[in-house]
Amino acid sequence: MSYKDVLVHLDESGRSPQRLDFAIDFARSFDAHLSALYVVQIPFLPFVAEAEASAQIIEAQLERARDLKDKAKADFDRRAASAGISIEWRETEGDAIDTTTMHARHSDIAILGQPNPEEGFSASPRNLPQVVALSAGRPVLVLPYAGSYRSVGERVLVAWNASREAARAVNDALPILKRSKQVTVLAINPKKGTDGHGQVPSADISTHLARHGVKAIAAQTVAPDEDVGDVILSRAADEGADLIVMGCYGHSRLHELVLGGASRDLFAHMTVPVLLAH
Repeated sequence: MSYKDVLVHLDESGRSPQRLDFAIDFARSFDAHLSALYVVQIPFLPFVAEAEASAQIIEAQLERARDLKDKAKADFDRRAASAGISIEWRETEGDAIDTTTMHARHSDIAILGQPNPEEGFSASPRNLPQVVALSAGRPVLVLPYAGSYRSVGERVLVAWNASREAARAVNDALPILKRSKQVTVLAINPKKGTDGHGQVPSADISTHLARHGVKAIAAQTVAPDEDVGDVILSRAADEGADLIVMGCYGHSRLHELVLGGASRDLFAHMTVPVLLAH
């Protein structure tokens, strides 16, 4: 198993060029095809007194968005010329969430960025990574808006809660985990037994990973009074992890997002890239 078809979502945010650099390096490391997707969102004005004024505002916003898209395309063409991999540009106009979700379903993994709240809503919807992770049926690798990241996977923390979502995330992350120098599988407040983590939390999944050639360390911690997301981030810092792998629990219906507590905390406070699967 390997990643042979990688998607990266680009937009007008300040971190988009760095996201493209990361995606090029990531795709090159797996000898994969890289597709860059840019969605020009159709402006929405909930209320404007005059229809003519509304049309003029929308057209002006669209013109600006198309100009930014063209600049991103020119930057992509310049970088793609020396990428040394199979690469393509995709552009469209419409709903960023629905479009990105559709394209992610036709890829092995999608690389998205954590929206920067200081950039407002113009770049991409703030819930784009969450909804794509819950809806695409493919793993999503989310890069934080703060910090610099050109590679991931040397030291990985797997947040393991013995759920379907966590099992899916571990399986989807295997191409990365097989290359890792160290993988820590962390069970937080584990429940033993057949309806939980088994007799030794994290041991069974670590053994499974070892059969795939993954150097996995089984670990567990009990912190009932702390937020699970905070525990994961704290342990990632202690381990020097450059990637967190976890299942994304929740559901999305008509873009109304309901996330589980750990997923919600990670999206809000992520300090390293996170690979999510649902």
